[in-house]
Amino acid sequence: MHFQYPHTIENGAGERLTFKRLVQDPTGDWLEVENEVAPNCGPPMHVHHKQAESLTVVQGTMGIEILGQAPLSVGPGETAVFEAGIPHRFWNAGTEPLICSGWVKPAHNFEYFLTGIYDSMKENGGKQPGAFDGAFLLGRYRSEFDMLDIPGFVKKMIFPIALFFGKLQGKHQKFEGAPEPL
Repeated sequence: MHFQYPHTIENGAGERLTFKRLVQDPTGDWLEVENEVAPNCGPPMHVHHKQAESLTVVQGTMGIEILGQAPLSVGPGETAVFEAGIPHRFWNAGTEPLICSGWVKPAHNFEYFLTGIYDSMKENGGKQPGAFDGAFLLGRYRSEFDMLDIPGFVKKMIFPIALFFGKLQGKHQKFEGAPEPL
């Protein structure tokens, strides 16, 4: 799947992410990104198994947490780097919009996955992705991504049921042409 740049996605829950460009690199393509996060908003605890992510605060205060460590805050000009395979989350810890610039290396399926998650969240009132969409995307790209706030029981028991009934309803058609998982 090829996107036109810049490519902006919104999740309906106070987060906007712009993929500014895909940089072709012999060591692996990477994405240049910019995000804007409303106060008290941000993604839940998650992990990118194959991608590192770097965010430099342009405006506001970003709270960050690495699983098992105490949360901390960074401000304008400071950078948080989340290495591949390390569960983390970040949020707007201030009262003004949080704006960051950064990168994701290597790109792999990061843009496709987040576009699907954000679109589904927005369609679902900004609360969470729809059951079928979440089950499909997290199942298909489990080698790259995981959401730690989703209980194992839901992933093992509920997601397969959501997939089965969603396919019967034709919901899988919106993901035709989805890139292959790594």
